[in-house]
Amino acid sequence: MEKTEMQKLLDGEWYRLTDPEIAGRKTSSATLCQDFNAIPENEPEKQTAKAREIFGSAGKNLTVHSRLTVDYGKNIHVGDNFLSNYNLTILDIAPVNMGNNVWIGPDTDIYTVNHPLTAKGRKQRLGIGKPVNIGNDVWIGGHCTICPGVTIGNGVVVAAGAVVTKNIPDNVLVGGVPAKVIKNIEQ
Repeated sequence: MEKTEMQKLLDGEWYRLTDPEIAGRKTSSATLCQDFNAIPENEPEKQTAKAREIFGSAGKNLTVHSRLTVDYGKNIHVGDNFLSNYNLTILDIAPVNMGNNVWIGPDTDIYTVNHPLTAKGRKQRLGIGKPVNIGNDVWIGGHCTICPGVTIGNGVVVAAGAVVTKNIPDNVLVGGVPAKVIKNIEQ
């Protein structure tokens, strides 16, 4: 029996971006994000309520500023005391799990989707999802990019402008393109 595109996605295999179920998820989440982004910044309670509707789960003390853009939303799970500054994009075709006390600076992107290196694969509109996991007590500076399949440990600081392409251990400052460990952080 042949797998559906959604089954392929869930099994970590290549799937078609044009699959109706996957495209439907994106359309639904785009509408929710438009609603969120229309809420004035001086109405944080309404922003929080809409963010909770978009995310799969969220702990206490949730703060999300606009603009928020997500692929699906329901694959995003954040712990207590989550703060995202302006212009957060999360392409969550696969799960994005964030622990407690995660702060995200402005203009940050978190991606779980990747595409083939070959032109042939891209012409076939293929994608593959790889989860992103972010530990507790993490501060991600502004203009950062977190790539598919990355795990960021606890107590990490990601310097502004970093592109995280590989797993990051606990209690370090990372920066650069691609991000590298700059120094250990004594907690």
